[in-house]
Amino acid sequence: MRIAKPLLLITTPVGVILGINEAFRLAGGLAFLMIVMVLFITLAMTGLVLTIRKERREAEQAARGEAPEGQS
Repeated sequence: MRIAKPLLLITTPVGVILGINEAFRLAGGLAFLMIVMVLFITLAMTGLVLTIRKERREAEQAARGEAPEGQS
């Protein structure tokens, strides 16, 4: 994992960019659909990460006996 994780973090975005470039070369309209799909997946992953962080923060506050943010 020491080498695999950084390698995946570099090669995955490069592969997506090269794939979108190739899609524009072959069929421009389909490349637009590919970009939209990648954006939706990115939004879904971002929402998931933000929700997990929010719930973890609330659970830690509840364990300490503090009131959640926005409540008095």
